[in-house]
Amino acid sequence: MSNEESTTLKNILSAGKAEFLEKDFNSASLRNIVKTAGVTTGAFYGYFSGKEALFAALVEEHAKAIMNIFMSAQEDFEKLPEEEKANHMGVESRTSLNKIVDYIYEHFDEFKLIICKSEGTSYENFIHNMVEIEVEETYQFIDALRSQGKDVPNIEKAVCHMIVSGMFSGIFELIEHDMKKENAKKYVSEFQDFYIAGWSRSLGLTIL
Repeated sequence: MSNEESTTLKNILSAGKAEFLEKDFNSASLRNIVKTAGVTTGAFYGYFSGKEALFAALVEEHAKAIMNIFMSAQEDFEKLPEEEKANHMGVESRTSLNKIVDYIYEHFDEFKLIICKSEGTSYENFIHNMVEIEVEETYQFIDALRSQGKDVPNIEKAVCHMIVSGMFSGIFELIEHDMKKENAKKYVSEFQDFYIAGWSRSLGLTIL
């Protein structure tokens, strides 16, 4: 890519980011984007197939990074001996949430796009996808507890989904409300304490 092409690409990305942040994906105008970038519509299509491809170019790397942090915590928990999992409930997730918050604040605009401006794109299900993974992992954890002879009450999947969805939606409100990082880290920690205590009681566990 020539210097001119590189500059044009940067201008399109910058204009797209500004347009999506000001409006949202559905409301963003391709006409405004190309005008701000100083390129023709034809030139735009030389770089992107459309608005969604431009949106993806802005956020895909960061969406994958957060999902990788999240999945790494799930995998670390799965590697634990079955008898140790109960006392580790919340340990790996607390570490991963700290990493997630740090990463979000390094790329705040991109996560503003993902969480608040992505309706109409594949990223509008970002939180939902994390919730679905967490729900499945929760039931695997319950199965592990029962395999050790623990008397774990039945938890309806709909209820589990509501609890997990509330947790993730609450965590990502730090983006919606433009919280300062120091406040966000404090609130997320307190939020997680609340959910760990609630899950411990629901599952009949005493967490050390």
